[in-house]
Amino acid sequence: MTHQPDGRPEQSVTSEAADASELRFPPGAQILVRDEEWLVKSVAPSRDGAKIEAVGVSEFVRDEPAVFFTEIERLAGDGVKLLDPEDTELVEDPTDHFRRSRLFLEALLRKTPLPQTERGLALADRFLVDPLSYQQRPAELALSLANLRPRLLIADVVGLGKTLEIGLTLAELIRRGRGERILVVTPQHVLEQFQHELWTRFSIPLVRLDSVGIQRIQREIPAGRNPFTHYKRVIISVDTLKNIGQYRHHLEKIHWDAVVIDESHNLINRGSQRNALARVLAPHTDALLLASATPHNGDGKSFAELISLLDPAAIADPDDYDAEKDLSHLFIRRTKVHPEVRDQIGKEWADRDPTVSVPCTATEAEERIFTELTRHWLPTPDTSTEFGTAPSGRTAPTEDRLFPYTLLKAFLSSHRALAKTVTTRKNTLNEKAAKTAPGTPAATRIATELAALDRLLALTSAIGEGGAPGDSSKLDALVEQLAGIGVRPGSATRVVVFSERVETLKWLAKVVPARLGFTDEQAKQAVKVMHGGLSDKEQMEVVEAFGLAHHPVRILFTGDVASEGVNLHRQCHDLVHYDIPWSLIRIEQRNGRIDRYGQKHNPRFRALILHSATEGAKDDRTVAEKLLKREEEAYRLDGTAEAVTGLYRAEEEERRLIRDLLAGRTVEESLAASPTPGDPLAALFSQPSVLPEHRPVRKARVPSLFGGDTEAFVRAALDEVYDERPHDALDLSEHQRTLPHGEPAPYLSLATAKAPDLLHRLDLLPPDYLRERKLKERLMVTFDRALGQHSLDEARGRSGSSWPAIGYLTDLHPLVEWLVDKVLVQLGRQQAPVLLTPSATGPTFLVQGIYSNKLGRPTVVEWMAVRGLPDDPEVLPMPDALTEAGVDPDMANPAPPRDLPALQKLVPAAVAAAREHLEERKEAWTQQISAQLDDYRARLVRWQQESLLPGRIIEETIRHQTELADKLTATGRPLLRVLAVLDRA
Repeated sequence: MTHQPDGRPEQSVTSEAADASELRFPPGAQILVRDEEWLVKSVAPSRDGAKIEAVGVSEFVRDEPAVFFTEIERLAGDGVKLLDPEDTELVEDPTDHFRRSRLFLEALLRKTPLPQTERGLALADRFLVDPLSYQQRPAELALSLANLRPRLLIADVVGLGKTLEIGLTLAELIRRGRGERILVVTPQHVLEQFQHELWTRFSIPLVRLDSVGIQRIQREIPAGRNPFTHYKRVIISVDTLKNIGQYRHHLEKIHWDAVVIDESHNLINRGSQRNALARVLAPHTDALLLASATPHNGDGKSFAELISLLDPAAIADPDDYDAEKDLSHLFIRRTKVHPEVRDQIGKEWADRDPTVSVPCTATEAEERIFTELTRHWLPTPDTSTEFGTAPSGRTAPTEDRLFPYTLLKAFLSSHRALAKTVTTRKNTLNEKAAKTAPGTPAATRIATELAALDRLLALTSAIGEGGAPGDSSKLDALVEQLAGIGVRPGSATRVVVFSERVETLKWLAKVVPARLGFTDEQAKQAVKVMHGGLSDKEQMEVVEAFGLAHHPVRILFTGDVASEGVNLHRQCHDLVHYDIPWSLIRIEQRNGRIDRYGQKHNPRFRALILHSATEGAKDDRTVAEKLLKREEEAYRLDGTAEAVTGLYRAEEEERRLIRDLLAGRTVEESLAASPTPGDPLAALFSQPSVLPEHRPVRKARVPSLFGGDTEAFVRAALDEVYDERPHDALDLSEHQRTLPHGEPAPYLSLATAKAPDLLHRLDLLPPDYLRERKLKERLMVTFDRALGQHSLDEARGRSGSSWPAIGYLTDLHPLVEWLVDKVLVQLGRQQAPVLLTPSATGPTFLVQGIYSNKLGRPTVVEWMAVRGLPDDPEVLPMPDALTEAGVDPDMANPAPPRDLPALQKLVPAAVAAAREHLEERKEAWTQQISAQLDDYRARLVRWQQESLLPGRIIEETIRHQTELADKLTATGRPLLRVLAVLDRA
């Protein structure tokens, strides 16, 4: 009977592995199942013991993926055998410079997840992003001691790079073995943009389940099967997933490592489909990242509801809490004027120019509409109208006192929008009239309003629909402004034009191109329209086209569906407000589409301001122009206009402003109103950050035999795996590209078709990328960050695809992960190489020790070197021993080990010394982990005492959170593995 590393009989392991506390199969370990060798990729608890995902190592199953359940394997036969460290066989390494041994150690270092005790960032500087500390802060906070789990609301204002911050955080979770299963939920129009950023910059592939993707999966999988088990890393739109009735039973059966919900302010309203979706997802994920530039709707209780998704025990009383004290570990927010942000963005974010208000004098036809609205619909502080009442009036003759302002805002957009609004209102009133008794006051009011609406419709019909000069003052001004910007056939200039009304967008797209000189055929390519009525696929196609320099699109007419989350700054720095939202937040969100990190040119904004000479008319000077000025003041001073009104929601801002106008207040008086008294978030939102500024981001200490040089590892691994003939085996070739400044940059090209196991891993990449770049035939990658960025810029520029031809090779790239697995199987079953070096002081055994928690995740990982055997064992850090022995690419390989049998006899003593060392150190690690868990348990007790929730909910929350804390405790005895031996040459 063999024994396990902790001395227990082998037969006891599989029977006890059904308990999650006894998961003993860490990633990177080799196991024996069904007389075949497998490499552990991940492990998780299940009802059938430990669920082990592995890849085949021995010849018959090499590179084949498999899933094993320890309890099922035990009942079916010999179970799952974790190879005993005392039985490790020492072998010589005949390769030059001990390449195989060094690669094996490096691959194991890369494969082993970072432990729970490691709070520093390991990969922050290894991606195709600028190494900005402010963008690394969210990952740092998510992994800090303050958080029991990586759960965080990223609330940076528009444009700071929340997608990049999410990518950095996900990457760190993946490096810790906590990012195998990822679900990203975004608005439908940013699906492809989000997927594109995470792959091109971080090499994190997400399978996009848009409407087309869902249909594809439903065709591929058996009926009734859970579609979310088909892929491990998925991005899906909230619009698709919010149908909670259709997906609830699938989602409740899936546990994710990480869930990301973008634009998470839409989750706040309890009872909504989006809130129900979040309530299902939050308990079924370890990490939860919420992102929103506007996470607060002005109601502290609603914000507490959002925070409860992250930690249900964070706030005891949603009506009375200290946001900075209670939430600082769950929330991070910065603006452009935050010192750390301001000092780092530099040339990567050009300063915006002042907004230009373009006066548009109303035409005679438009003045007649202003007159009609002023006389019959919109009251002044001193007078009433047929459908509006002065502040002193008692009641309004219409059922909806706000509707006159709906008419006004429609007209300030365009006469076509007004006609559409009038027609819709008439249809509604005609339906009411059919159900109203004739001769009643209600029937009289309906008839009076219908007559007034008919007058408005006649006035709008008097304005031409063809867009001829003189028909519309704003249209004339828009054409003049676009021509002045340089928008014309043959020009590369692009502009985005915003309007709140779909009818206006469609009309502008129809009449503007011809007046700028575009033929009908040119206009089909040069003009795009985007609004909420388009499908997810259509919206994504519009956004992608506008971001590609080679695409002929020049004008994007869009509604406020594009005001959240969409990047429009890649090829554009001009924006025109055709009409202006009556909300500071919405204006800021619009501007943020081109005023954001990565904008190289000064963003330029123009707003068309309609002027009327009609006495008492409420033209754009009444509201819109004042809001534009106030937004700009707030932006310069605070970096955001969000807190000016204290409402934090565009819809609420607009409703309150209209109510104030109805009450006779001015825009200035409305804006001057104080935020909600006692708002618990006022202080937090006025703070630039909850983190100290201008201090280095904490970085992880990760041992490496290649100095963290991915290129050196990849090149050496290719030579090792293919016997120094990768050029033949993979048709590998090396090339150079000349960068814009003249310096050469190298890249590799290899035939993926010649590596079926690599090809299989590439299947998870975005289908568009695979198809457009023909990755099933050939893959081109670079280690040069400048070339990676140039290739990405080129794709957005002259290329026919938004995907770069040459990808940047990060540590998470499937090619690197494939080589790591290839290297790990170069040695035989339970073998450890012996390296000879003149600098070694004597036999030194390199040993890995791992403590896991009840979830099977490494809590402590110790890399040890044991020397002085057998009589006087000494344990020192493995990196120190490697440095002292001179283990590097230049070391010589002089001859076979002088006495391999003698070294072999020392293996049990080395294992025993390493085990004893771990036991001695366990108390310090336990205290470090327990301190965090004890602190959280104390917070649970306080929450339980203070919470106002029903007793049943309190008890359920306490039980769940306590079980969670218990599962994070290190458990059992350590797993030990002999990796290699250093001996004197």
